[in-house]
Parts: sequence; C-alpha cells; structure tokens
Amino acid sequence: MKRILIVEDVELNRDLLMQLLEDDYELATAADGAAGVDKAASERPDLILMDLSLPVIDGWEATRRIKADAATAAIPVIALTAHAMSGDEEKARAAGCDDFMTKPIDEDLLFAKLRQWLG
Repeated sequence: MKRILIVEDVELNRDLLMQLLEDDYELATAADGAAGVDKAASERPDLILMDLSLPVIDGWEATRRIKADAATAAIPVIALTAHAMSGDEEKARAAGCDDFMTKPIDEDLLFAKLRQWLG
C-alpha cells in the first residue's frame, strides 16, 4: 500500500483528507512545516500533500527543504492550498511542488492526481 504524508495545520482539513484516503493509502500526518520535513525524512512517504500556509515554517519552505535533501528529493509533492491567486501555482512549483490543487478539495481531481503520481 502506498504511503501519503499529509502536511496540514487545520485539523478539520487533515481529518477530511484522512477520511477520503484511509481506505486506499497508508497515511501519516504533520501539523506544521517543520514536522512535515522531519516526517518526510523519517518515514519516506511515496507522496506528500502539502498545505502552503503552515505554522513554524510555511509549505513553500518545507517543500524547498524536502527537495534539497537527496534522500527525499524524489518524493512528489502536491501543493494543496487555499492560495488560488494569480501566480500562486507558479510560486509553489518554483519552491519544488510537483503539482498544485486548490481548496476546497475536488475529490475526483485529487484521486486522479494521486493515480497520476503513484501509478
């Protein structure tokens, strides 16, 4: 079973994602960017869903750190964010995100992206 790390500080959003994904994937969670970087390194998930507005360090910086580490650089990171302004997707991709989704979550699109990245 593929493992997904959900990095999301809002408990309601984290719980929603867990409910959506728990039947099909093994899940790990982190509530801030620093914990997300640590869990990416220690748990080596197959994919990371990364909120961008996070405490401690934001999702942009967390993604930069994950992608800068040779041990975690190949893990696909999908930005999952309420940041839907012009330029936000480009900013996320420049930080190292491999894909980009806006909230509220479109379940069909989420599962399509997970199939795309996880095979």
